[in-house]
Formats: sequence, C-alpha cells, structure tokens
Amino acid sequence: WFGPRHCPISSVDDEEYDDANVDSDLSDSIHKTSLKSHMRIHTGEKPFICELCGERFSYKTNLNRHIIVHTGEKPFACELCGQRFDQNTKLKSHMRVHTGEKPFACKLCGKRFSRKTTLNNHIKVHTGVKPFACELCGQRFSCKKTLNSHISVHTGVKHFACELCGERFNYKTSLNSHMRVHTGEKPFACELCGKRFRNKTNLKSHIRVHTGEKPFACGRCGQRFGHKATLNIHKRVHTGVKPFACELCDQRFVHKTSLNIHKRVHTGEKPFACELCGKRFRSKTNLNDHMRVHTGEKPFACKLCGKRFNRKTTLNSHIKVHTGVKPFACERCGQRFSCKKSLNSHISIHTGVKHFACELCGERFNYKTSLNSHMRVHTGEKPFACGLCGERFGQKATLNSHMRGHAVHTPYQNYSLYLREFVVVYN
Repeated sequence: WFGPRHCPISSVDDEEYDDANVDSDLSDSIHKTSLKSHMRIHTGEKPFICELCGERFSYKTNLNRHIIVHTGEKPFACELCGQRFDQNTKLKSHMRVHTGEKPFACKLCGKRFSRKTTLNNHIKVHTGVKPFACELCGQRFSCKKTLNSHISVHTGVKHFACELCGERFNYKTSLNSHMRVHTGEKPFACELCGKRFRNKTNLKSHIRVHTGEKPFACGRCGQRFGHKATLNIHKRVHTGVKPFACELCDQRFVHKTSLNIHKRVHTGEKPFACELCGKRFRSKTNLNDHMRVHTGEKPFACKLCGKRFNRKTTLNSHIKVHTGVKPFACERCGQRFSCKKSLNSHISIHTGVKHFACELCGERFNYKTSLNSHMRVHTGEKPFACGLCGERFGQKATLNSHMRGHAVHTPYQNYSLYLREFVVVYN
C-alpha cells in the first residue's frame, strides 16, 4: 500500500528534493565547522599562524584582526573626535566614552562599566584572583594584558607610542590619557563642582578636596594626605632626601616646584605682580603673603601669647622666642639663631657679601628687613604712627626715638609698656 507511487515524498518535485538535501548537507557542514572551531577552546589548538611574528590563533578572524597590528591600518574612525581604531568592536566601545553608556554591571557591588573586559577584570577585585604572575619579580595580576604591560618595566621597552609627539608609554591606558593632552578632551567631570579632568585617577583625587578624605598616612608621624604623591614628597622631610638640585649653585630641594621658584633668584624673573602697589614676586605664595600687608589680615596666631602674624614662617620663628630654641649656629663666631634665614643673613657680615640690593639706587644690605626699611625712602611710605600726636615715620627706630619725647611728660613708669600702648603700626 505504501508503494513508490503512493509515498508522500514521491509527490515532491525531484529538483526540490535535491535542494532540500543540499540545504541539509550545508547546515550539517556549518554545524560541524562550528563545533570543530569550538573544540579548540578545550584542546588549545591554534592552527592559524601570523607570517610576520609567528603568533598563533585559534580562529582565522582573529589572525586577520592581528595582522592590522603590523600594517598599522585603522579603518574605523570616530565621527565625534576623529580617533581611529583597528577593529569595529573597539570603535563601538570608544563611542561609550562620548555617550556615557555603561551597559555592563557588576552583580556584586552594582558598579557599571563601558566594556565587558573591564567588568571581568573588576570582578577579580572581589574574588582576589590574580592568576598571572611575572616571572621576573613575582608580582601577580588579574589579567594577562596588565602582566604584559608590566613586563615592559623590566625590559625597558615601551610598546605604546604617541603618533603626534613620539612619547612612548608602558601602558595603553597611559597613552590614551596622554592623547587627551593633544585633543584637549576632558571626559571625566566632577559631579559636585563641574571641574573636568583628562583621566579618572585625577578626578578621584580631586573629589577628596570636597570629601576631605585623606587615605594616605605617614608611617613615621601619622600625618595624613589626600594624594599618594603628596605623601611620598612628605616622607622626604623624615629621610632628608632632596632630589632636586640647582645647576647654578648646587642648592638642593625637596620639591621640584621649590627648585623652579629658586631658579628665579638667578634669572631675576618675578612673574607675580601685586595689583595694588605693583610689587612683583617670584612665587604666588609670596604674593599671597604680601597681599595681607594691604588687607591687614593676620591669620596665624601664637597659642602662647596670642600675638598674630601674616605669615606662618614668621609665627614659627616667633614661637622660638618662647621656647628659647636657637638651633642654627654660626660656624665663625658661634652666635646662634632661631631660624636659618637669620643665620644666612648674619654670615654676610663675615663674608662682606650683601645679598639684598635696592633696585632703584643699587645700595646693598645684609638683611632683607634692612632693604625693606630702605625702600620706604624711595616710596615715602610711613607705616609707623605715634598714638599720641599722630605723626608718622618710615622706620620703627625713628618712632621709638620720637616717643621718648612724649615719655618725659607722661606718668608711665614702665617705658616698654608705654610704647606698647601708644605705638601704632599701619600695614
């Protein structure tokens, strides 16, 4: 009953039947190929070899993508900033920098990421797994990419070069951050004040300005800092290390900024000018200190006697009046001083060198205070006023002499008390 004539298949056209067999064979072939490719994950087989460097790959598509590393070809360009990429997947990941999209979330802490690989690396923070170890120093890493970049620290080879200026880097992330110097791009914004940064590390450091967090503590004195770099610089206070030397006079400094400011002593450069009187300074700090002369502000108070000062260094020197400490001694005459600055000025008495010169008339002085006093001859400034008659003087010594004239006619038995009562200093 089920003969060839009555079989349902016999009603199918022979050509259609052949096509169905071809499609079935093709499908089977595709599945077999996919299975064979997949099995390489388990076997570790890498049949595709790069003829230029010998690196092996499990898939032909991976080999084709790798070859672009040698040719330098970057066919995929970002329409927003012009940055180019060798793979379309990298371009898609890059676009999330502009859109802010972070589709990959950590199931353990909820933190979100723009790349799946970044998420996978982040998860190892929770697990603590660091399967990749450096054979040279033993340091372990959570991903092989970081290990490969680390190895360049030992070899000295910096694989990542800036195409614009030629500077080379150990890490791709360092190169990416550097490129923003050229493009001006600052994709990381502070949510509290809106200030923008080129890299996330700088943003994290900045946020501590708002939170007041100081996670880095000095092991010797306990002082805490918001930045690790600031802690490392602070440690030199304890070690005495001064790595920055002046090429002109061999004076050494703890901070590079201090060296740069010091160099202006030799060049004469004074880039910071007071808007009120025109006086110029070598550093912004000195200008800020000077501005208190005009405002009369004295934010630094002595805890022992209450006397206030417009500079912290002046307060520190004053405190030694109470303690009697004079740690700086002159090697020639033995005279001791409470601060090194006073010692250095004193030494000029022995050497005959007068470091402080008047820019208007050329007269030179041993002490900065003497120069400041002399400058009032040119400016006509008279900051010292008599509290009894209002007469003003350019020098405190002249005022003191003047006050003695009043003292003859006053009931004050204690002359120093009399001076404190009626001497008025106008800053």
